[in-house]
Amino acid sequence: MASPLVAQREASAAPLKATKKRSKAIAGWGYATPTAVFVLLFFVVPIIIVARMSVSDWGLFAGDQGWNAPENYQDVLDDRLLWPAVWFTIKYTVVTTVILLALALGLALLVQESTRWTGFLRTSFLIPSALGLASASLLFYALYSPQSSPLDFFGPVSFLGTPGKALWSTVALIVWRFAGFYMLLLLVGLQGISGDVYEAARLDGANRWHTFRYVTLPLLKSSIALCTILCVTGSLLAFDQFYILTKGGPDNSTITIVQLVYNMAFQGQNNLGRAAALSILILIALLVLNALQFRGLRDKES
Repeated sequence: MASPLVAQREASAAPLKATKKRSKAIAGWGYATPTAVFVLLFFVVPIIIVARMSVSDWGLFAGDQGWNAPENYQDVLDDRLLWPAVWFTIKYTVVTTVILLALALGLALLVQESTRWTGFLRTSFLIPSALGLASASLLFYALYSPQSSPLDFFGPVSFLGTPGKALWSTVALIVWRFAGFYMLLLLVGLQGISGDVYEAARLDGANRWHTFRYVTLPLLKSSIALCTILCVTGSLLAFDQFYILTKGGPDNSTITIVQLVYNMAFQGQNNLGRAAALSILILIALLVLNALQFRGLRDKES
């Protein structure tokens, strides 16, 4: 049984603990409030406004003309360019993700070990990531232009003249721009793998391929999953590169979903309500896709 002195000390310490707990709670709210306000103003409020526009007859110049739900969504689903844009965006996403992650992993493995040229190579691979996507797109536009391209040494080549060439030319731009960034993410994952694991694999007689397949890849799954999520999401929302390089051409063959939103809002149709409806559909699709990706990642880790 506790003595009266101990009980008295505990009773006097209780208000102090409550005060400290309250101070920590206030400090936590103080740190979280700026972020919460930022998210509220620049994410939640715009989504509410877009959702409101998606069920309204909202013209670019006429403004809100009243509710028309679900007419905007029906018009979006009946648009002749919607499904070609969806298919092209998916194709572009798959091609870009596979090539970009494979190259980034190769570069990360190349500069994993510290050698005389490691610092130079890492910096060289990472430099394109410092360039803005719009600036990089303008740079490649000049590179592909028949009037200024240094690639026309053996004769003029139409890099953007056909759907296939336009796709691969844009993929080349994205791979050049983002390979160093994803290399850095994978390099962090590689350096987090203990050298004892590789030493144990060598003692068991594993060669380089077996070590890569059964040691490196399994322990790098979290980093690869993160890169995949970022790459897939970024590719599905592609706009700048296609708007600058192809503007959806030739003959709307390289138009993406986000570019279709832009065209509905500001090109020809000038219908913000229809563009908002398509934006809501894209947001729902991305939320579902990211939820599935995170669930798959969590299941693999468990």
